[in-house]
Amino acid sequence: MDERALLLLGILRAQSQHAYQINEFIERTLGRVADMKKPTAYALLDRLAQAGHVAVRTEQEGNRPPRKVYTISASGERLFFELLRANLETLDRLGGAGDIGMMFLDSLPPAEALALLEHRRAQLDEQIAAYERAPKHEHGVGVDLALDRQLTLLRADLAWLDGVIARLRQAPAV
Repeated sequence: MDERALLLLGILRAQSQHAYQINEFIERTLGRVADMKKPTAYALLDRLAQAGHVAVRTEQEGNRPPRKVYTISASGERLFFELLRANLETLDRLGGAGDIGMMFLDSLPPAEALALLEHRRAQLDEQIAAYERAPKHEHGVGVDLALDRQLTLLRADLAWLDGVIARLRQAPAV
């Protein structure tokens, strides 16, 4: 179990929901913080149900097809708090796939490397603007804190990238 299970259990703590509602909430509200695809959410909900952390019932409204409704169980509550505590005390590993490319930057001609990094910078600008447009969350400060952290990290990455670009522009041509 990981942060994705924590996310699903946390959402279910607020209220029982069917998978479509959960996915809509993740995409609409938490998409900038949580990167979870629908198939992953469905598979994880099924695993949580099989482990007894989530109860599942089927309901049908009118002519709509039947749908599964998920409710957190007592063991799911315990798991939620276990995962929450572990998540809050654990340092995130910064970096990612972009750092690997940075290690081999010297393999490209300087002009091409600069152009690629400037494109990356433009994408960072777009992401920062999207975070800045995000509305405040209505219930508690947790979601806002997560969004604020992402925005802070993106701004730090932008400042670092600006320094890299300036450094590469000043480097003597080889």
